[in-house]
Amino acid sequence: MSCRTLADRIDALLPQTQCTKCGYDGCRPYADAIAGATAPINRCPPGGEEGIAALSALLGVPALPLDTDRGEPGPLRVARIDESHCIGCTLCIQACPVDAIVGANKHMHTVLDDWCTGCDLCVAPCPVDCIEMVPAGRAWRAQDAAVSRERHRAHLARTARLAADNARLMAPEAPAEPAAPAADAGNEERKRSAIESALARARARRNATQP
Repeated sequence: MSCRTLADRIDALLPQTQCTKCGYDGCRPYADAIAGATAPINRCPPGGEEGIAALSALLGVPALPLDTDRGEPGPLRVARIDESHCIGCTLCIQACPVDAIVGANKHMHTVLDDWCTGCDLCVAPCPVDCIEMVPAGRAWRAQDAAVSRERHRAHLARTARLAADNARLMAPEAPAEPAAPAADAGNEERKRSAIESALARARARRNATQP
C-alpha cells in the first residue's frame, strides 16, 4: 500500500470539519501526517472515540485515549452571527475553511447552516464578538463530510488563485527591454560614404546633361 493511498483511506475516516484542532491545517494534512507516522491517531475531537477506533482498525495499531488538550467531542454546533452587531469586516469570511459565511465588505454577514462544519474558526477573528456557536440540532453525517471535503478543496484553490493574482499585482515591473546595441561606427561610416558617393555621381550626371 503506497503512502498516498493510505493517506486517502485515513482522510476518508476523518470528519472533514477542517477545524485544525489536530494541529494541522485541515483533515488532509493530518491524514498525511498519520500516514507518514509523524502524528498519533487521537488528535481529532470531532471524530471522537469512534474516529480513533476506525483509524486503529485501519492501521492495525492500538487505540489511544482522545487527546482532550485538543478539544472535547460533542454534538455538532454551528456558527450564528448576531446580524444587528455585524460590522461587515469580512474577517469571519476569510477564516471559514469551507466558505460557509456569505456577505460583503461593510454589509451584514450570515452563516449557511447546512455548510457550517462547527469548526469555530470564525469566532476568534470577529472584532465585535458577534459570533457564537449554537447547537445544530442534527448530527454530522458522512454526506456532510464529503461535501465539506470538496468545499475545502475549492476554498484552497480559490485562495491560492487570489494569492497568485496579488503576487503578480505587487511584483515590480519588468525592466524595459534593453535598447538594441548601437550600430558599429565603421559600418555607419561606410554607409554614409556610399550615399555621398552616389549623390555625387548623380549630381555629376545631372550637371553633364545641363546645357
